[in-house]
Amino acid sequence: MKYNKRQKAIILLSDGTIFHGKSIGKEGTAFGEVCFNTGTTGYQEIFTDPSYFGQLMVATNAHIGNYGTLSDEVESDSIKIAGLICKNFSFNYSRPAADDSLENFFEKNNLLAISDVDTRALVSYIRDNGAMNAVISTEVDNIEGLKKQLASVPEMKGLELASKVSTTEPYYFGNENATYKIAALDIGIKKNILRNLAKRDAYIKVFPYNATFEDMSAFNPDGYFLSNGPGDPEPLVEAQAVAKEIIKRNLPLFGICLGHQVIALANGISTYKMHNGHRGINHPVKNLVTGKGEITSQNHGFAINREETEKHSDIEITHVHLNDNTVAGIKMKSKNCFSVQYHPEASPGPHDSSYLFDQFIENIKNK
Repeated sequence: MKYNKRQKAIILLSDGTIFHGKSIGKEGTAFGEVCFNTGTTGYQEIFTDPSYFGQLMVATNAHIGNYGTLSDEVESDSIKIAGLICKNFSFNYSRPAADDSLENFFEKNNLLAISDVDTRALVSYIRDNGAMNAVISTEVDNIEGLKKQLASVPEMKGLELASKVSTTEPYYFGNENATYKIAALDIGIKKNILRNLAKRDAYIKVFPYNATFEDMSAFNPDGYFLSNGPGDPEPLVEAQAVAKEIIKRNLPLFGICLGHQVIALANGISTYKMHNGHRGINHPVKNLVTGKGEITSQNHGFAINREETEKHSDIEITHVHLNDNTVAGIKMKSKNCFSVQYHPEASPGPHDSSYLFDQFIENIKNK
């Protein structure tokens, strides 16, 4: 039985707090910012989402691994989380469509995961004290050594991570004979975003995080897209410069998550690190334009300054998060530019917000 191979493991938070668990097989140590996702499904998509790069993921759902993995259900080419923390890990799976177990998926990606953790207590602690750096390890007798190593791990605030997950070379996605051409800046793009654009008759060229406006405009696109991604948006000065050029020329521009924050920064609106962020597939958002509510998929630890956004003469707040009134969407009044803080492509999550891709295509048509 694989259960016999499992070793004691710990989660050590940067403030010295310790939680206990067991490894699911692999020995070792992993560092990152500890955060939690409240989604009840979609763990494979979450683990492969580039926006989670450098983070130790706490899954609040009680069972992880119970429906296995499927090669099509990935959002990037590899697992992006730094490590997994869960309550019950299922070594066996029961979904007929699955092509492998989550255990094997982790082994192939060399990921450290620990289970049998009191995740309710851990999540409650993070909610109260905020997301912070942590280490998960099977070195349970090396607490002091782990503390010293943890102290040298950089904080997420000020950390540029887009370069760690972006493509190194441009590539194409979709049908080259499609009606629309879109240039996408990859600062941590999810595959389902590309699928949603291609489904709407678009051919996409995806550019590295440090591409210039000249690089992207040489594709002669009909519209521009700024992707989601990990880390602090402030260090992404190259992406901000691209956004400024696109906006200056009044070209169709759409941004999601990190791309939304980059557009705000390009307009002189500051960003800030949230207490523990929004991560899950049931976040309520209100569309202020239509008055309708949306249940959304979200994954971000930074947000844009609401007071500065409200004072900006050329920015309209289009969406708000109903739990805390943070800005969830904006559009420019005089430019063909809009963005949202959440994920209309979902994967996992509800499809309430998929209309935003249609809106982008309409903006391209009417440019």
